[in-house]
Amino acid sequence: MSDNYLFNERPLVIRPELATKIGLNESIFLQQLHYWLQKSNHVVNGKKWVYNTYNSWKEQMPFWSLSTIKRTISNLQKKDYLIVDRFNKAGFDKTNWYSIDYDNLNKGLSQRLVQNEPTRSSNCANGLVQNDTTNTIDYTESTTEITTSNMSSSNEHDHSDAKEIIAYLNDKADKHFRNTQSNYKTIEARLNDYSIDDLKRVIDNKCASWLNTNMDKYLRIETLFRASKIDGYLNEKVDTRNTGGEVHGIDF
Repeated sequence: MSDNYLFNERPLVIRPELATKIGLNESIFLQQLHYWLQKSNHVVNGKKWVYNTYNSWKEQMPFWSLSTIKRTISNLQKKDYLIVDRFNKAGFDKTNWYSIDYDNLNKGLSQRLVQNEPTRSSNCANGLVQNDTTNTIDYTESTTEITTSNMSSSNEHDHSDAKEIIAYLNDKADKHFRNTQSNYKTIEARLNDYSIDDLKRVIDNKCASWLNTNMDKYLRIETLFRASKIDGYLNEKVDTRNTGGEVHGIDF
């Protein structure tokens, strides 16, 4: 059933119908992963897997920032379309392994998409090749510049990730930090190396340690997400007594 929604060949091809249903970024990522899964020889529990770092994904899709890639992966996980696990022999190797839950993907899309194979038409505009028969778009290398300009305005400069972190901190620590450029800059600098879940875990950890103590005043953005401190804060053990029993993003 994998060929219902995803193609097996390059260049990267997505169906506008799929992008409408699950999002453009999510469609592009799933299609790229699907392509590599067809070539993968890594089989665990009867399922093919591809292992990659965030930076490796970025090399394949340079028109995205690391934070966009992390957010896209997180969105697909929440929808149960993407499976992420670790099968690395070395405990220090945190490289993720990825697979697609094709059953959930097919169930999640109520309308069956057109099954015809795409063929290139001669109607080219702005680096996109539109096939009138199958209503598909072929993304060639020339789409990088176009995608960058289109996506940067909608994804890279809306500060949605930073706003989410600010709101989470305000809720957990009973603070009132504002959505300002200086706060965005601090948070987004860390999102180049850490995920949204990592930053939320830092908030959880330090709320557990500092909330309602004389250290409460340090529950602030410039302290929590300081480059020299964040690794230590991230790896502290969480005491859930001050976090309402919630532990965010912990891998036991």
